[in-house]
Amino acid sequence: MTPSLTTNAPNDPSAPAPTPTAAHGWKEIVIDGKGHLIGRLTSIVAKHLLNGQKVTVVRCEDLNVSGSFYRNKLKYLAYLRKRCIINPARGPFHFRAPSRIFYRTIRGMIPHKTARGAAALERLKVFEGIPTPYDKVKRVVVPAALRVLRLKPGRKYCTVKRISSEMGWKYQGVVERLEEKRKAKSQVYYQRKKALNKLRAQATTKVAKEVKPVNEKLAAFGF
Repeated sequence: MTPSLTTNAPNDPSAPAPTPTAAHGWKEIVIDGKGHLIGRLTSIVAKHLLNGQKVTVVRCEDLNVSGSFYRNKLKYLAYLRKRCIINPARGPFHFRAPSRIFYRTIRGMIPHKTARGAAALERLKVFEGIPTPYDKVKRVVVPAALRVLRLKPGRKYCTVKRISSEMGWKYQGVVERLEEKRKAKSQVYYQRKKALNKLRAQATTKVAKEVKPVNEKLAAFGF
């Protein structure tokens, strides 16, 4: 059974109301990758892609990897040594960007050389940070892949962005600056939204007695 997705994006009170997301023909699922274990999240995303669902994962740089940073760095260095001796330009190609590392991990869980697997990968989008179209879309998390729920307290872990920057990814500072701007803008929107909701609640309370007879009549007709 495929683990379900929840519509509670962490640390983002300004996200709009959720949109329906499910099987074929529905809107794409936008997952906030922050705080997820990369292996658990990829297995769930791969299953949804093969079932026909469009999936977008943002903030890939904040994905977590279990194990200490030193251990994971050694693993990645061993991965970098795997190449074609005759002509390294033939591959395999070693991606440094967090989004491409995540993409490569998902590709390994999908039969990407078949038509079905290639079509599944076409439904996937991955990004560092939260680019413009998705900063105003409800983002979800996957409880079955969250580090705080799945990794034993006290166990070591590291972030993908640290591994990437050590291996040659040059845009960590750029992404962090853009994220700071987005969060500042999002906070302004949230404060304005709170103020409007407060005024709406006050107005509703103020006219409650006046509209009570009207509401009772409407209720009698099923409205």
